[in-house]
Amino acid sequence: MLAGIPLLIIPFILFNMGLAGLFGSGMNGDPWSGEILSLNMMSGGVFTLTLGNLLVVVGLLLLFVEIVKSTRTSNASVVDHLLSTFVFVAFLVEFLLVRGAAHPVFFTLMVIALLDVLAGFSVSLRSASRDVTFGRE
Repeated sequence: MLAGIPLLIIPFILFNMGLAGLFGSGMNGDPWSGEILSLNMMSGGVFTLTLGNLLVVVGLLLLFVEIVKSTRTSNASVVDHLLSTFVFVAFLVEFLLVRGAAHPVFFTLMVIALLDVLAGFSVSLRSASRDVTFGRE
């Protein structure tokens, strides 16, 4: 049953937890600008990983898992695609209606959710078309 749950609900929930203040207020009241890691590179540059960057990376990793899940050809995959569509719609509605969601991190997560929906349907249609065999008489 858990395999049917769209994993991109996790970054959606985490972002909303950040809006609720569970991750602190960050710089200028932005919880996603909080620095997690800073590394001095051999080039002399400094690599800085923020909480928002980490959330986007988590979203991309979950997108990969969702695309792999979409290669299944079963009735459960149809439900999974439907639920993924609902997650994208939730992202879109929140982006349009909630002030705190008008953030580049949230927008990027919303685009990742859209890619999940599009890739899921595309992969499923492609693999389903290969499963169809026509007999010659």
